[in-house]
Amino acid sequence: MKKKFRIISRILTLLLAITVALFIYQSRTVDFEEGTVEIAPLDTLQPEPIIEFGLLADSFDIVRGEVQRNEFLSNILLKYNVPYVEIDALAKASREVFDVRKIAVGKPYTILQRRDSSAKAEYFIYQPNAIDYVIYHLGDSISIKMEQKPVEIVEKTMGGVINSSLYESLQENGGSPSLAIELAEVYAWSIDFYRIQKGDYFKVVYEEKMVDGEVIGIGKVKAAQFHHFNDDFYGYFFETEDGGDYYDENAKSLRKAFLKSPLKFSRLSSRYTQRRFHPVQKRWKAHLGTDYAAPTGTPIMSTGTGVVIESAYSRFNGNYVKVKHNSVYTTQYLHMSKRNVKVGQRVRQGDILGYVGSTGLATGPHVCYRFWKNGKQVDHLAEKFPPAKPIEESHKAAFLAFQTAMNAKLVKVQLNKKPKLEQLSASK
Repeated sequence: MKKKFRIISRILTLLLAITVALFIYQSRTVDFEEGTVEIAPLDTLQPEPIIEFGLLADSFDIVRGEVQRNEFLSNILLKYNVPYVEIDALAKASREVFDVRKIAVGKPYTILQRRDSSAKAEYFIYQPNAIDYVIYHLGDSISIKMEQKPVEIVEKTMGGVINSSLYESLQENGGSPSLAIELAEVYAWSIDFYRIQKGDYFKVVYEEKMVDGEVIGIGKVKAAQFHHFNDDFYGYFFETEDGGDYYDENAKSLRKAFLKSPLKFSRLSSRYTQRRFHPVQKRWKAHLGTDYAAPTGTPIMSTGTGVVIESAYSRFNGNYVKVKHNSVYTTQYLHMSKRNVKVGQRVRQGDILGYVGSTGLATGPHVCYRFWKNGKQVDHLAEKFPPAKPIEESHKAAFLAFQTAMNAKLVKVQLNKKPKLEQLSASK
């Protein structure tokens, strides 16, 4: 009997020793005949936690959906056993964070639903855009907070030759149409984008915004070269403690007193002239403005900062706005479908004054842009405007270093059709 007991005791001791050894040597490498096997630590055998919008979601059922037509917060949450009284309290508490009345069709949402008998939604997460999301906590106490997904900024380069339009050239090279708008912003004071021609080309270094590995938009254009009418136009976005702006290769600001046009994209349909055959009145007369044809509803921008001195309707001008910029310059915008400003209102360069239409004496949707200098109407396309403030001497060295780095990247950009390139000296 004692012998049997000793045997059992030895077996138990041996089993205990083996167990202890396994814990001590759990991460040791064991050699087998066919190779080496790594015994993983016990903690790595645990499943990865499920994280949704920063919340631990392991104990919930995850439901994803999109807001449907005629669907509101109450329609959604009632399906997940949230009582209407609680939904009403949630909507009221949410007003200072996000108004639930702005929940829009097609926007995604996520629900973390309890796994108990109630099957109630514990969290409702709504995404109004690719970056922002609102977390509604429906637990013992209601809480709402707005959060943002991390945005990754990736630097990209692109180049192309214009065959028909900037939009098409960008699409041919896999670029976003949004980049055309950004380039128009960079060169708004130096290039008339309604006169770009076949054979013009561009190179650009720009930022692309990404969330969850998906491209969500275009960031800043960091540097660009635009070859237009056998001339090269350069732009560099440079920041100081006073903010950022675009400068040319000589450290002078690209921002001039007036925009080249009151529209971002359109077609120049009639230039300033002392003799034009009027299409409506059927007679020859002076046309002291510049017409830009564009679809009805296209926003019309103020080409400079100033004060609205007229916002009215007349038989010939239709809906029009007139802006006084200073003692020298005044601009006017005719044939609007709708005016967006009032007399006495101060506007900044780029502010929306109204929208393209065909009111008054007009054969089709366009804006007639008129420009006064010292009380006399002149051709704004023939005017030479002084640039804004250049880079200060204290920042010149930093700008030149940035310019040199950007030029090195622009030189490497490939074009879909290579014209003869002129290299920009980095020593300017």
